[in-house]
Amino acid sequence: MKCAARIILISLFVFTRGSYANITVHMIGDSTMANKPNPQTNPERGWGQMLPLFFDENVTVKNASVNGRSTKSFIDEGRWDAVLKELKPGDYVFIQFGHNDQKNKDPKRYTNPYSGYRRNLIKYVNDSRAKGAIPVLFSSIVRRNFNESGVLEDTHGAYPFIAGDVAEKLNVPFVDMQLKSEDLVLSLGQEKSKEIYMWIEPGKYEMYPQGKQDNTHFTEKGATEMARLAVEGLKENKLQLTKFLKEPAGK
Repeated sequence: MKCAARIILISLFVFTRGSYANITVHMIGDSTMANKPNPQTNPERGWGQMLPLFFDENVTVKNASVNGRSTKSFIDEGRWDAVLKELKPGDYVFIQFGHNDQKNKDPKRYTNPYSGYRRNLIKYVNDSRAKGAIPVLFSSIVRRNFNESGVLEDTHGAYPFIAGDVAEKLNVPFVDMQLKSEDLVLSLGQEKSKEIYMWIEPGKYEMYPQGKQDNTHFTEKGATEMARLAVEGLKENKLQLTKFLKEPAGK
């Protein structure tokens, strides 16, 4: 109840401090969320890169996500401290890690889902709240991992469950991107789902003359659809932030 009351008070502060809300959404995560360089020639996008299309001028999105980072390495490299210094009351912090926390042959990134990963998510939540910001937890997005029988297999193990469990125990808004993205991929099917991941035909892009087959990262279309799923989750959580949503132009 205390956490819910804090969110309400912060939201009231945000929506009464001017004619424009001037809310900042800080995003921390890995390559599936990160901004990709050279968008004129690079077909890859992170869903955080497309998220600003869904908000009006009241909301500024600052995407601090970086390729290859885990909950551990993002902290150890000082990236979380840098974001923390920028937080102000009424800001939001979108938190999505898991892909690289799994790297059990890399001690700089690996976290045990039941201990290190859980502990780091709790730290992100508590640090954000201490600054008056509103944390939102997201589970990882499903990999397009169809087996030889055409069954979409899970690759994330306990990490999405732990993210949801932390959210429940700390009363944090939670968006289950694992579930939402899995439903999307299954609805598209094994072949059509290639369109939203980085399955690039040879010769289509100068950056990938030999083509590419990547079941983790997204095309612009895919990243936009993942951002749309995230927005759907924000609505389901009835966050005040959704007051400033809009439909992307031309979509």
